[in-house]
Amino acid sequence: DWKYRHAGLMALSAIGEGCHQQMEGILNEIVNFVLLFLQDPHPRVRYAACNAIGQMATDFAPGFQKKFHEKASTALLQTMEDQGNQRVQAHAAAALINFTEDCPKSLLIPYLDNLVKHLHSTMVIKLQELIQKGTKLVLEQVVTSIASVADTAEEKFVPYYDLFMPSLKHIVENAVQKELRLLRGKTIECISLIGLAVGKEKFMQDASDVMQLLLKTQTDFSDLEDDDPQISYMISAWARMCKILGKEFQQYLPVVMGPLMKTASIKPEVALLDTQDMENMSDDDGWEFVNLGDQQSFGIKTAGLEEKATACQMLVCYAKELKEGFVEYTEQVVKLMVPLLKFYFHDDILLMNSTSMPLLLECARVRGPEYLTQMWHFMCDALIKAIGTEPDSDVLSEIMHSFAKCIEVMGDGCLNNEHFEELGGILKGKLEEHFKNQELRQVKRQDEDYDEQVEESLQDEDDSDVYILTKVSDILHSIFSSYKEKVLPWFERLLPLIVNLICPHRPWPDRQWGLCIFDDIVEHCSPSSFKYAEYFLRPMLQSVCDNSPEVRQAAAYGVGVMAQFGGDSYRPFCTEALPLLVRVIQSPDAKTKENVNATENCISAVGKIMKFKPDCVNVEEVLPHWLSWLPLHEDKEEAVHTFNYLCDLIESNNPVVLGPNNSNLPRIFGIIADGEIHEAIKHEDPCTKRLANVVRQVQTSGGLWTECISQLNADQQAAIQELLNSA
Repeated sequence: DWKYRHAGLMALSAIGEGCHQQMEGILNEIVNFVLLFLQDPHPRVRYAACNAIGQMATDFAPGFQKKFHEKASTALLQTMEDQGNQRVQAHAAAALINFTEDCPKSLLIPYLDNLVKHLHSTMVIKLQELIQKGTKLVLEQVVTSIASVADTAEEKFVPYYDLFMPSLKHIVENAVQKELRLLRGKTIECISLIGLAVGKEKFMQDASDVMQLLLKTQTDFSDLEDDDPQISYMISAWARMCKILGKEFQQYLPVVMGPLMKTASIKPEVALLDTQDMENMSDDDGWEFVNLGDQQSFGIKTAGLEEKATACQMLVCYAKELKEGFVEYTEQVVKLMVPLLKFYFHDDILLMNSTSMPLLLECARVRGPEYLTQMWHFMCDALIKAIGTEPDSDVLSEIMHSFAKCIEVMGDGCLNNEHFEELGGILKGKLEEHFKNQELRQVKRQDEDYDEQVEESLQDEDDSDVYILTKVSDILHSIFSSYKEKVLPWFERLLPLIVNLICPHRPWPDRQWGLCIFDDIVEHCSPSSFKYAEYFLRPMLQSVCDNSPEVRQAAAYGVGVMAQFGGDSYRPFCTEALPLLVRVIQSPDAKTKENVNATENCISAVGKIMKFKPDCVNVEEVLPHWLSWLPLHEDKEEAVHTFNYLCDLIESNNPVVLGPNNSNLPRIFGIIADGEIHEAIKHEDPCTKRLANVVRQVQTSGGLWTECISQLNADQQAAIQELLNSA
């Protein structure tokens, strides 16, 4: 009986998410078994098999794609040929979307040709069917499958662009009937995703046509009903067009912003109901309820909330992409966004609003300091209040991050005494809560019900607490870098809590972030920072050789800023730190994946001690070792410091670095080439020009140039050429 097979496959689809660990071990047998049912004589069983494959592709991604890419993609493409059964075809296309969405690009490329061929032939057949019979189910899914493949393949989709674009434009132009709204919306999405995948250069040939089609739909917007599916597709397509066109998109803002602001301003219907009323309003009406106890419930109508969230996301995208080009709209957007920081009905809307704040300030900069300050005053209180009251830790961390970014944009003087007072109280509360939560978790670990599952949920709580701690550190970083040492008296109310973070018995994330906060104080508030030395210097030096790479990295960075910014009081500590740093760098596993960042910070710190505190070390003795550790390529910021110091040494003809008769130059060329290969330094950085000049100087002395280049491999030679071309 087909019903049993159908039920079994649907059950397999449903349990993947909950029984993840149990299924993972036997996934191979399950998948091979399910694939057989794609050839089942009954179409509903084939449909259920598509469903199971699609669901597993999502639940077990990307492992599923890595293990079964060949079997799954071939089987689904064959099932898409099932011309007799529209629903099976459509569902195979839907499963293909799930498969390609989470498929690593490198795995998809070998099948790209075959995939595209199948999708194209299916699209052509279904387009004919639409014209002749009006059937559209499969076409809707195939269009989204094409979009998903393009999205994953990115620039590798360029050769197939001309195969699809004319048909897709044809659909948008002609599918104007009401029953084709979803198809048209999905096609608009597909065109914009393909444009994003292939890039501006290829897409430009069609960009103006596509924009005209979108504009035409937009002007007919007033005729669209509120639940028209095209609206949300349109809003997202505009944002992608903005990413593709960049500044050239600005001219379309007057047309786009009206509907976008209208959607972003949707006010949800809310109601306070007693239990009896609530039972009368079934969930089918799109209401969700929160039980307030005492026979009362709070209800919210969710229709329109997703669209509102998407619209807020698009506003963020425009502000980010267009910067000062968006300035005309900053005021109305800020007035919309700031009150939404109290919009507890939808986390995504809260997330987008907080993300938008620093971006809007960046946009408003062109209007001058007075306009900018007014806008900041409008935001600032609301952001601080939200940090104090937001219950959801994901949203809270985003608001805190945003607030820190705003302070970086606004700089010194952006917070008044009341702000500091309120913020100090809130941050103190967050740190006290952090310690209290850790204690509660330790108590739960002693409980008789403690088991693996409890530990897993305690770990999750711990991760989310640590994430909030990182945001406390972000806020303090932005305040120290803006206000410098004059903010230290305010900071002292938090000092005992930060000192508590770096006690040796605390978990490593506490020590890492505690050290980061002291690093910031040394970097931005020296020489005054030394008055706290009794609290952090010993822990910092002891942490250079800590078991945790994250703690080592924070400590090594601290030694580097002591040398660079700390002033004379820190001299003896720089001398004491040097052998500790060298021990870390020379340990056998220093360059493994988990250790490399900490090691590179140690190498950079040694360079900073030699550069800024040369009388603390024997530079001639240390330099040859330091050169042998270069280049750095994981920690880009520290790579710039080391390359700049290397340039200082070469430009001053340092005999230790150049070697007798310039014999070290080939080795230096190797360091520069490897740095270029690993993109250690961005081409726009001034350091790139300095490195290129070093290379050019050698270029003029024939024999030496030949000797340097001949010792490089082909990749290194190409990298040196690339460096010369770019600077």
